[in-house]
Amino acid sequence: MAIEVERRGDAPVLVEMKEGFGKGAKRVLASLRLAMGFIFAWAFIDKLVGLGFSTGRQADGTIDFFAEGAAALNGGLPAAGFLGRARGPLGGFWQGMADQAWVSWIFMAALAGVGLALLLGIGMRLAAVSGGLLMLCMWSAGLWPQSNPFVDSHIIYALVVVVLAVTASGHTWGFGERWGRTRLVQRFPILK
Repeated sequence: MAIEVERRGDAPVLVEMKEGFGKGAKRVLASLRLAMGFIFAWAFIDKLVGLGFSTGRQADGTIDFFAEGAAALNGGLPAAGFLGRARGPLGGFWQGMADQAWVSWIFMAALAGVGLALLLGIGMRLAAVSGGLLMLCMWSAGLWPQSNPFVDSHIIYALVVVVLAVTASGHTWGFGERWGRTRLVQRFPILK
């Protein structure tokens, strides 16, 4: 918060109080938004076509591009690998969903939607809700985290997407400010 004080005679007078961030903080938040957007978008692309990062890499280290049975475009169920290894108190619940096509569709839609929203700086509220829920679901499929009994990267990512939404990070190096002025967003503010 910035406070502007003016001297009138011998006494200081409060002229204006502004809330917000300086340029440096806005740029850091925008950089964080772009980095998070790239994480989500890359995960979507890798699971869609099997680029050999988490999808398509064989046990011997070779890469099977468009990995048959793993890449979504080649008959794979992208959520199956992660959910099939679910553990903890909700492990059975998530393992039971691993081979369901609709689960992979929702998973892929969330990765693509959140990634695109973060990269463009639009729809940040929806990105915060859907990205946060996705991360909490993934966290619950991996209970209990190995290095900390409660917090892992999924919790941190969930918090980060919320912070990015509430700080209007899409206004810097993104289309958030322009997007927020459209009639559609004015009518449905959840789309901000």
